[in-house]
Amino acid sequence: MENMVGKVCLVTGASQGIGKATAIALAKMKATVIMVSFDQGRGEAALKEIKSMSGNENIELLLADLSSRQSIRQLADRFKQKYTRLDVLVNNAGVMKWKQEFTTDGFESTFAINHLASFLLTNLLLDLLKASAPARILNVSSSAQAMGKIEFDDLDSRKKYSGIKAYSQSKLANVLFTYELDRILQGTGVTVNCLHPGVVRTNFGNTGSLFFKISGTLMKPFMLPPDKGAETSIFLASSPQVEGISAKYFVKKKAVNSSPISYDEMTAKKLWEVSTKMTKLS
Repeated sequence: MENMVGKVCLVTGASQGIGKATAIALAKMKATVIMVSFDQGRGEAALKEIKSMSGNENIELLLADLSSRQSIRQLADRFKQKYTRLDVLVNNAGVMKWKQEFTTDGFESTFAINHLASFLLTNLLLDLLKASAPARILNVSSSAQAMGKIEFDDLDSRKKYSGIKAYSQSKLANVLFTYELDRILQGTGVTVNCLHPGVVRTNFGNTGSLFFKISGTLMKPFMLPPDKGAETSIFLASSPQVEGISAKYFVKKKAVNSSPISYDEMTAKKLWEVSTKMTKLS
């Protein structure tokens, strides 16, 4: 366990699954951990549990709806009002929607929560991260990025919707965002990496069809528990071994190649421009 005393860490999706396991580990390292959750009841229960397990009282819960641009901006404002530094940002929150849904801003939910939320929140906190350098940004992607394709003419999947296709696109977007952000951050002392946590035993994606529910139940014994699935996130957030390492895709705490399209700079730049417009980022 690394010593993270004095470090301020923000973890989205921290009330359950991988995010919660990441928050627990960072709390045990004595970091100040700010948990972001959509559900107040689940968030407060996780907050109490993390404090009890870690013996660390420097844990705070912030509520936010990551499908809403307004809520994300309010989250960033609340954070900056209280904290003068940010050492580690873990963009962990994610969803898989088997049925097509749209946010209050009019975007397809999977793309909005999995990509646009991380894009907007990170950019809103970028000045604070730079001021806290050396600082780290982690984007939790998935092996599904290898199947992804950025459909610029149909990012919201309005022409034809597939839960897996929408999810894969959003996870590829995480990787493209990581690599483009690294190019922008050169010389700032802020690193940004992405990762595949493994196939983890959580409630993620459990609202699918009967087939997926049954197959998911059958596969559970072969899936990783959340604390194992969080190991790469924890490693990238805290280990001296990755100090200064940036723009990498990690699996099982090792840097590996992501999909070929993820290295296409023109695609990454176009995605950045489109995301800027969609999030109304000045």
